Amino acid sequence: MSTTLIINAHPKVDDTSSYSVQVFNHFLKAYKQLIPDSETIEQINLYRDVVPMIDQTVLSAWEKQQKEQELTSQEQKVTERMSEILQQFKRANTYVIVLPLHNFNIPSKLKDYMDNILIARETFAYTENGSVGLLKDGRRMLVIQASGSIYTNGDWYTEIEYSHKYLKSMFNFLGIEDYKMIRAQGTALLEPHEVLQEAYKEAEEAASRLAAK
Repeated sequence: MSTTLIINAHPKVDDTSSYSVQVFNHFLKAYKQLIPDSETIEQINLYRDVVPMIDQTVLSAWEKQQKEQELTSQEQKVTERMSEILQQFKRANTYVIVLPLHNFNIPSKLKDYMDNILIARETFAYTENGSVGLLKDGRRMLVIQASGSIYTNGDWYTEIEYSHKYLKSMFNFLGIEDYKMIRAQGTALLEPHEVLQEAYKEAEEAASRLAAK
């Protein structure tokens, strides 16, 4: 059975004024019409659900686990939650990330999420020839992002737009090479309606491609 995991990294999860959320909603409507009823769609909302960050508690728990020492109740709770997030990610084979661009990079909660899934011996492994991704089984990734400026003109803005570089590199690192991005960009510079219409068209095309398997 196929599972699609929606990773909503927008602070305003249900804000219909958000351009990235609008494009995502358009994609999801088209996608649901195309996939069979047997396919599962799950969603994690990073600013609403609990997504642990790597802090003193997590580092202490990891150190104790390596030494096979007993964890405190708080350490046990946080590591169990991190395991839940990791296993949910591993169960899926199609991913859709929705995010705004925050200061040329991914939102902070999305970085916390990445730290929950970039786990050695779970999603990648160290070998004598270097690290290798463990998710090389045909998984697909779609990223939907809105931004006020334009980041594809080959200028200074293209160079400092790190979110795309980071996400593509990290998921390629895990073995997910089918990586596509929809940009609803230039909403502060161009006519927003026209930007949305172009992004909607890309979203429909992406829905058809992902549903076709």
